[in-house]
Amino acid sequence: MSNQETDGKKLRYIIASNVKRLRLTMGLSQEELAYICGYHRTYIGSVERSERNITLSTLESLSNALNVSPSHLLEIKHD
Repeated sequence: MSNQETDGKKLRYIIASNVKRLRLTMGLSQEELAYICGYHRTYIGSVERSERNITLSTLESLSNALNVSPSHLLEIKHD
């Protein structure tokens, strides 16, 4: 596996963790977040499991729905 592939997986994991943490903090179900973003519930689930390599448009939609900046979803959080 190349360094680019490894870095991509790490970034997907960071986004997945942040989306799930923020969604739960807001008290939203996957279905509710999906509705706000205009996506299907199963898509949100796959993002939260870091199975999706999301686009910048999706990052923007998620950040808007979660009331944070797109860069916030890319930050490593140490809880």
